[in-house]
Amino acid sequence: MVKMESGSDTGLIALITQISKALHRRTSEELLGMRLKQFMLLGYVRDHPAVSQQELETALLIDANGVVLLLNELEAAGLSVRRRDPHDRRRHLVELTASGRVAVERAEKARESLEDEVLADFSPEERASLRKLLRRVLDSLLRVSPDAIKV
Repeated sequence: MVKMESGSDTGLIALITQISKALHRRTSEELLGMRLKQFMLLGYVRDHPAVSQQELETALLIDANGVVLLLNELEAAGLSVRRRDPHDRRRHLVELTASGRVAVERAEKARESLEDEVLADFSPEERASLRKLLRRVLDSLLRVSPDAIKV
């Protein structure tokens, strides 16, 4: 990878893409104990108990097939379960198992440690501002075309 000079005129999209790729490399399966997409899905399920598969697609920007494949892997590993929604038998609700809760909490600690390392030169106010600005960028992208950015 070519190191960009801090004063170069790299466009914002190129910069965000480089940051994403660099972070993806740093959040390895060895660090998290699982792949990044698995961690993101389990973290969302932890924060939104009994979430539907369709809600996971929307929240994580992953197509339906991708969500099913991830859930198959996580169920096989004993980290999550799918149950029929008692109010709508066509829907599946996703829940963490006890092992899944432990695994996501361990991965969360590793993520926090990496975040602290990457943002060590940022003040708490700068971290909050960065998070707020990035959230606005994502919200703007989702307003424009939410289906265009599913992976």
